Amino acid sequence: MTDRPVWQPAASRAVLESRAQLLAYVRGFFHERQVLEVETPVLGRYGVTDVNLDGIPAAVDAAGVRGGWLQTSPEYHMKRLLAAGSGSIFQVARAFRNGERGRRHNPEFSLLEWYRVGMNDGQLMEEVADLVCGWLECPRPAVLGYREAMRVQAGIDPMTISDRHLSRYCEQWLEPGQVADLSRDDCLDLVMSFVVEPGLGQDAPVFIHRYPASQAALARVSEEQGHPVAHRFELYIKGLELCNGYWELTDPADQRARFTTDNRLRKAGGKPEMGLDTAFLAALDAGLPDCAGVALGLDRLLMLKMGATDIQDVMAFPLERA
Repeated sequence: MTDRPVWQPAASRAVLESRAQLLAYVRGFFHERQVLEVETPVLGRYGVTDVNLDGIPAAVDAAGVRGGWLQTSPEYHMKRLLAAGSGSIFQVARAFRNGERGRRHNPEFSLLEWYRVGMNDGQLMEEVADLVCGWLECPRPAVLGYREAMRVQAGIDPMTISDRHLSRYCEQWLEPGQVADLSRDDCLDLVMSFVVEPGLGQDAPVFIHRYPASQAALARVSEEQGHPVAHRFELYIKGLELCNGYWELTDPADQRARFTTDNRLRKAGGKPEMGLDTAFLAALDAGLPDCAGVALGLDRLLMLKMGATDIQDVMAFPLERA
């Protein structure tokens, strides 16, 4: 005898109404700023090389295409639109990431992603604050450097601490043998997750910016106080990471090199290497305009609005009920 499926939605009527209001708010916000709404494929020919993300493969066999990936974000397709002259754009997208299920994660989720031509990371942070604080009716965020946050919360300097001392610091959570298998950035991520993040944004929202260059992902890099740093930011409210933004990398050679490094790290970590999105790289060769972009989790934003502690409470049908 099989268990009867739960057919009812997990979210209440009040949550469904708030989600609808949020979508209307987002579209009104960008309409006032004359930012164009776009749609791009949920199913693409390529996945991402990012070692921290695992895509969900699709069994496609049509139009000469075999295989494919549910997109972890609409980034590559949106940048192709930017390179084609779209101007500033936004999208409310469905995104998919494998292996992510917990109080703050569901493999399928709602993502708001937008790109502002002519803006840098500092200017985009101001616009993120406008959108988020307008919806939550909360104070505007403070701005704190990654290095300073680590110094204050964890008592370490992430730019100068030796690999040996960083590994020893992480032994409070893992066995020495387990720590030995981690990279420097893996260790820094542990410190961020266990020590720094829980205290961020408890009294008021806070932006963390100027991450180490090794964590740049698709952001530009410059030098600050003698150390290379990424023009990347994240917004935290009540310990919850809400968005990830960049002053976007536009150099195609640098982008190819980062993809190659990603695949090397994936192979070293026992993950499959990913094919490079040749259409995206061709768009970069054609010329991506100077821009800043950000991806913001709408489900998490709704969690904050409703006072929910589990993402399933703001979704009609989380994975277990899908």
